[in-house]
Amino acid sequence: MGVSASDVVPLSAARANLSELAEAVNAGAEKIITKNGESYIALIDARRLDYYHQLEREHIHLLLIDEAAKGLADVAAGRVTDARSALENIKKRRAA
Repeated sequence: MGVSASDVVPLSAARANLSELAEAVNAGAEKIITKNGESYIALIDARRLDYYHQLEREHIHLLLIDEAAKGLADVAAGRVTDARSALENIKKRRAA
């Protein structure tokens, strides 16, 4: 969804018209509130915010799955170190 000029609102106008802005956002608009001419905050519908959070969680899960796949590929390729050796190597690097 693109942002049009009418979706950019100065903070002073937002204060004066919060109810109208809230109704527009509830109807599907997104508003960018500016302060001193620069982007300050965004006003979005609560359901859309929940959706964005869900997307973020799904992205994190996909990253974790990718890391697990890389780990399994390392194991399959024999790129493994036992825990004791790994800890000893870490201690040696920290001491140096």
